[in-house]
Amino acid sequence: MGCAPSIHISDSRVVYHSSKESEECNSPHQTNTTMSQQQQGNPVPGLFIKSSNTSTYKVRTNSSKKDKRENSQSMEAETQTSRSSVKAPVTDVQFGPMRLHQDQLQVLLVFAKEDNQSNGFCWACEKAGFRCNIARTPESALESFLEKHHEIIIIDHRHSRYFDAESLCRSIRATEVSENTVIIGVVRRHSDREEISILPLINAGFTRRYVENSNAMACYNELIQLEHGEVRAQFKLRACNSLFTALEKSQEAIEITSEDHVIQYLNPAFETVMGYQIGELIGKELNEVPVNEKKADFLDTINSCIKIGKEWQGMYYVKKKNGDSVQQNVKIIPVIGQGGKIRHYVSISRLCNDNNKAEKTCERVQAESQTDIQTCRHKDRRKGSLDVRSTTSRGSDGSCQRRHSSMARIHSMTIEAPITKVINIINAAQESSPVPVAEALDRVLEILRTTELYSPQLGTKDEDPHTSDLVGGLMTDGLRRLSGNEYLLSAKQTHQVASSLISPISLNDIPPRITQAMEKEEHWDFDIFELEAATHKRPLVYLGLKIFARFGICEFLDCPESTLRSWLQVIEANYHSSNSYHNSTHSADVLHATAYFLSKERVKQTLDPIDEVAALIAATVHDVDHPGRTNSFLCNAGSELAILYNDTAVLESHHAALAFQLTTRDDKCNIFKNMERNEYRTLRQAIIDMVLATEMTKHFEHVNKFVNSINKPLAALEENGNNSDGESVKNVLTSPENRILIKRMLIKCADISNPCRPLPQCIEWAGRISEEYFAQTDEEKRQSLPVVMPVFDRNTCSIPKSQISFIDYFITDMFDAWDAFADLPNLMQHLDNNFKYWKGLDERKLRSLRPPPE
Repeated sequence: MGCAPSIHISDSRVVYHSSKESEECNSPHQTNTTMSQQQQGNPVPGLFIKSSNTSTYKVRTNSSKKDKRENSQSMEAETQTSRSSVKAPVTDVQFGPMRLHQDQLQVLLVFAKEDNQSNGFCWACEKAGFRCNIARTPESALESFLEKHHEIIIIDHRHSRYFDAESLCRSIRATEVSENTVIIGVVRRHSDREEISILPLINAGFTRRYVENSNAMACYNELIQLEHGEVRAQFKLRACNSLFTALEKSQEAIEITSEDHVIQYLNPAFETVMGYQIGELIGKELNEVPVNEKKADFLDTINSCIKIGKEWQGMYYVKKKNGDSVQQNVKIIPVIGQGGKIRHYVSISRLCNDNNKAEKTCERVQAESQTDIQTCRHKDRRKGSLDVRSTTSRGSDGSCQRRHSSMARIHSMTIEAPITKVINIINAAQESSPVPVAEALDRVLEILRTTELYSPQLGTKDEDPHTSDLVGGLMTDGLRRLSGNEYLLSAKQTHQVASSLISPISLNDIPPRITQAMEKEEHWDFDIFELEAATHKRPLVYLGLKIFARFGICEFLDCPESTLRSWLQVIEANYHSSNSYHNSTHSADVLHATAYFLSKERVKQTLDPIDEVAALIAATVHDVDHPGRTNSFLCNAGSELAILYNDTAVLESHHAALAFQLTTRDDKCNIFKNMERNEYRTLRQAIIDMVLATEMTKHFEHVNKFVNSINKPLAALEENGNNSDGESVKNVLTSPENRILIKRMLIKCADISNPCRPLPQCIEWAGRISEEYFAQTDEEKRQSLPVVMPVFDRNTCSIPKSQISFIDYFITDMFDAWDAFADLPNLMQHLDNNFKYWKGLDERKLRSLRPPPE
């Protein structure tokens, strides 16, 4: 099998071989591939010589230049390379959580002469796809190994007259790079009676022996077993060096013990923290290390956890070498090994008094929170998620140091509210939590202890003033004034009643112009302003008659149409036509939006007939007798309504109360008089709840609850493939609590849906609300009241900016959530177009509703 060059022996008795063109290997087991020779380039200077004194091989580095020249040609030929024409694929080895990259294996064959055994291994390397080098002398073998770092070395141990195989093995093992090398000794086959001990081979550094067998397949099987056995094990051990390097450099104290709790490894950080010298604790059992009494209290808990293979994490006290006790945040991890049993325990600990780090962590978290909030304020309106702004609310700027749990413990309370139970659970969790988690839970507790859990907090005074003013005007009860000035809106003022009004005409007698104006009433693009003009600012009666008839309200209430007509007329008469925005046209607009939402398939699946009746009535009366001023204004002015309702939801409470007063005062307009008592109470409660839901101070609470209780569960069902499971979806939609949330969200969206209307209507509504705010600012200045919304000064206000802020802060999240539930692509398109319109005006520095005529 002409795979090797010929051999000659020099005068110095060092074995060389002359270069020779390789021939094709003609093994009977040969595959279709052939092996080619690769000449060895740039050999290491100097000769390798055998020293009789040490029985090892080394480099003679002081050889003369003449020696180098004479021998360079021979040295180039000392090692022959065999490379398979079909390379083995590079593989990845999984080592725990690590994925290791393993290159093509390299094999070094050290045989003094060619024979069947060496040829068998040559062929086996080719078949396995390994790179193969052949060395004829110990010197060339050592040189080749130092250059290429072979994974497998096979040394011929059968013929001691050529070279000392054990000495060569010792020489290789003496090098640093041989630590993970597998060295095989080929030994002669002996009879059973002549079997000799393998210990001399093991002591010399061999990994194992191979009893000579020149069968090519036997050689191949040996190589494959080595690859998947010893070689892979050594490959993983080699990777351990990088892991231990990471442990040595880690700033956290790390301790590794055996299954019997004998300390096997401690990193420098552990020794530094605990005050021990290097190696002082290695080999000792944990019970030999001083234990703080506080730690002892935890031992039973810890052991009961880790002995069943679970991680334990918490804080306990340890005693340093000098006797000081320190509290550490510790995680103990059981490591499963042979037989599926726990073989090691890894303990990772960090001191709990790292104040500087804790403060930096807190500052970083607060800075990130500030950045996130600023980003939320000025981001593009079209967001990709349903997250609402309250999730970025900041707590007070308190210390980040862990507070003692006693400050929050209220276990002694006989009756615990749900929030009390939550706080108690968090406090208990803090006892065994790592420092970062404990610090985060501190912030959670700070937030939970505030009263405004759902209302986002504006950051600094540098916030967009339009947003600040909108929030101040719509979401607060204003500032208390100490002067005696009062806004004279009396709770006892005279209201229109049915007996003082002209009886309205029947639905069948509506004039053609009004009928035509209501033709598109079932569509979202319905123009309420056209109906307003056709009815001389009395659109609510006519639109109400048509919508209530479509939903069968009279049949449900068991009242005649004449009673409904009288009721609608009374309600409309008590809207202030002098208000530019909060008048009966706004009520009719909200009624139309409510009816449109009730017609959507998802909403129809959710609500019962009584819910539909409640929604339509609530939409009709939700702003009745609105004075054209905000709650903040009424509270600041000390109005009778503010006093009556204790500065809390003043207008919304008044709208709901007055609606029922007007309805029940006169039988001519009492649409509830024929209802059964319990059903009436249910309907009344639903109407009141929906009217109160229009109060903006609860805006984010309602949106958050809707997202978390409706949107997210439905999305989870869809993601899990349970969307077709009608029962699961029905349970989400029709639970009493969720139906209340859906009704609240429905009327809220209907109430402030102006930005989702077609652009001409959106512009008209923006002009009307701005004029009403301008009038309030004018009056606040006249009466020397606190100006709730300074930006709404008719001389300086930018209407586009105010609309952009309103859409960004209030509209986007709410309608994203509502659209995800009710499927309203047309509304979302209008919202997008309108936002771009206001943005375009603002970018042109225009403050008006419309651009100037060209």
